[in-house]
Amino acid sequence: MSNPIDLSGWTFDEIAAKFGEEAAIQAGIAADPDTWELTDDDFTRMRPAIEVDPELVEQWRRTQGKQNSTIKNKLYFGDNLDILRNHVADASVDLIYLDPPFNSNANYNVLFQEKSGQQSAAQITAFEDTWHWDTETLESERAYQDVVTNAPGKLPDLLQAMRSFLGENDMMAYLTMMAQRMVELHRVLKDTGNIYLHCDPTASHYLKLMMDAVFGAENFRNEIVWRRTGTHNKVQRFAPIHDVILFYSKTGNYKWKGIKRPYMKEHVEEYFVQDEHGWRTDYYGNVLTGSGTRGGESGKPWRGFDPTAKGRHWAIPRRLLEDVDEDMSSLSQHQKLERLYELGSIKIQEGHAWPVYEHYITPEDGQAAADIWAYQPYTEGSVFGRHTGIDADVRWLSTTDQERLGYPTQKPEALLERIVSASSNEGDLVLDPFCGCGTAIAAAERLNRRWIGIDITHIAITLIRHRLQDTFKDELKPYEVLGQPQDVASAQALATDSENSGRYQFEWWALGLVDARPAQDRKKGADSGIDGYINFFDDNSGKAKRIVAQVKSGHVTRNQIATLKGDMEREEAEIGLFITLREPTGPMRAEAASAGFYTPEHFPDAQYPRVQILTIEELLNGKRADYPRLAPEATFRQAPRRRRRGEQSRMV
Repeated sequence: MSNPIDLSGWTFDEIAAKFGEEAAIQAGIAADPDTWELTDDDFTRMRPAIEVDPELVEQWRRTQGKQNSTIKNKLYFGDNLDILRNHVADASVDLIYLDPPFNSNANYNVLFQEKSGQQSAAQITAFEDTWHWDTETLESERAYQDVVTNAPGKLPDLLQAMRSFLGENDMMAYLTMMAQRMVELHRVLKDTGNIYLHCDPTASHYLKLMMDAVFGAENFRNEIVWRRTGTHNKVQRFAPIHDVILFYSKTGNYKWKGIKRPYMKEHVEEYFVQDEHGWRTDYYGNVLTGSGTRGGESGKPWRGFDPTAKGRHWAIPRRLLEDVDEDMSSLSQHQKLERLYELGSIKIQEGHAWPVYEHYITPEDGQAAADIWAYQPYTEGSVFGRHTGIDADVRWLSTTDQERLGYPTQKPEALLERIVSASSNEGDLVLDPFCGCGTAIAAAERLNRRWIGIDITHIAITLIRHRLQDTFKDELKPYEVLGQPQDVASAQALATDSENSGRYQFEWWALGLVDARPAQDRKKGADSGIDGYINFFDDNSGKAKRIVAQVKSGHVTRNQIATLKGDMEREEAEIGLFITLREPTGPMRAEAASAGFYTPEHFPDAQYPRVQILTIEELLNGKRADYPRLAPEATFRQAPRRRRRGEQSRMV
C-alpha cells in the first residue's frame, strides 16, 4: 500500500488546486484537515477518516460555496493550454464557454492555401487572430503529433483524416491547436457539466466533428444559431449574419434549467381570453377528450367522469401539455390528468359535464426557448407584456451600444447570461479559456458564479480588470491575477521573451501598471514615440486632458526624456510618463525636472510633474502616476454599472 500524504497545514485553496474542489469542500466540512489523507498513487480521491454526508457537500455549495469561499476567482495571463494542464484540476469546472479566436473575415482562398514559404508560428494577440501551419519552428507539427500520440478516444483518427483532407494550411493549424485544448477542457469538466463552443460557419462543421470525438456524439445537445449582426448587402449570396454555438454535455446526467421566452402578443390573443383576473386559457367543453371509445386506461373513468359513457376517451391535446413546464411523456393518461389537477391546471366545477382546463398567464409563463436566438428588428410591441422586440435581450452590439468596450469580437452580456443561467447554479465554477474582453466572466460574476478566465494578451487582462471594476465596483468579489510579472526578475523575463515574439506584450503589461491604453497595435508602422495614453478630467468642460506614456525595457538615456518632451508638445499632452525597466540616470532625472509642473486651472494649489519617470520596480511596489483624479477617468471605455443579482427566473 502506498504511503499517505500528510495534509496538515494545507489551505482550502491548495487542496482544491491540487486535488479538486470536492476534496477541499469535504476537508472543510470535516473541519480538521489533519484527519484526511491522500494516497500518492491516487491524487484525485480523498481518504476520509470520517464519513461525510453528501447532503453536507451540497449544503456547503449553496451557502459557503457561493458566499464565503476562500477560493478566489482567477484571471490568468498565459497560454491556456499550459494553464489548463498545470493549474485546473480534473472534474473541477461546472460550465465552459469558449469563443476561440479565428479570422472569419479571411479570404477562403488564402485560408486554405498550402504554405511553402517562411511563416511564423501561430500567434494570438488582441484584435488580430493569426493561425499558421509553420514550416520553420514546426510548432503545428509538434502539436499534431501530441494529439495523435497522446489524445484518448477517436480524436487521433479524426485529426489524421482532417489533415489528409485539408492539407497543411491555416485551417489545419487552427484545428490542431483546438484539438489539444479540447482534450484538456474535457478533463477539467465535471460529469454534470456543460460546454458551449462559440464559432462561425467557417469552421463550425469541423469543430462539431471534433466535439463529437472528444465529448461523444451522444452528448450533443444543440447547435444554437445566434444572429450576430444586421445584414450584409454587398455579397453574391444570402447574407451571412449568424454564428453557431455548439452545446455539449459531458454525460447524460448534466445540469439543465429550462428557460422560457415570453409569448407573442398574437398567440395570447388567439389562445387566451382576458377577464377581470387577467388572461386565461380559452379551453372549454370536451377539450380533454377525443371522439370514440377506447378499451384501455384512456376509456376508464377518472374522478367520476366516464368518457366511454359519452362515446369518448381521454385525449389531452399536446398544446395543453406544452403549457406545463414538466415532461409528462412517461405518464399514462390518468397520471397526466392527475398531475394537471395537482398543478391546478384542471378544475372540477359542480354542474360541468367535463373537467375544465384553466390557466392564467403569469410572469413566469412562456414558450421554451428554442435553438434559434435571433433578435428581429422592428418587432417592438409584438411580445406579450413587453415593449421590446423578439429576442431583444440577445441582440448584437451596435457600434454605439453603451456596453461596447472597443473589443472587435465582443459579445452581448445577456447572451452569456442566458447560457450561464441555463446550465449552472449559483456557486458553480465557470471557465472561459479565451476570455478576451471578459463578457463570460462579467456574466458569471453578476449571476453569483465563481469563474476562471484565461487570455494570452496583457491588454485583455487590463481591459477585464477595468470592466469588472466599472461594472461591479464595491460589489466585486475578490479575484487574483496570475501569470503576470510580480517582481523585476519576472518583468525582465517578459521583456526578453517579448523581444523574441514581439515586444508589445511587455509594453502592454507595463502600460497596464499605470492604467494606460496602448496607443497602437502590433501592426503599427513607424514608431511615433508614444506607446500609450491616459485621459483624465480636471474640470467641467467635458473635454478630457491627455497623458502620454513611453515604455522602455532596454538601455535608457537623457535624450529619450528630451524626445518625450517633444512628443508631449506634438500630442498637446499635459503630462508625460516614462516607464523604464532599468534605473534612470541622474541626467535623465534632471531633464525630467526641467519640464516643470502641470497646474490645473481650477486647482491652482495642485502641482503635478509634467514629466514623470517611473521604474517597473516602483510600480510593482505600489507607486502610481501622479495626475489629477478629480473625476472618472476616461482612458478605457467604461462598462455600464450593473448590480449583481440572485438566481433569475427562467424567463428570458
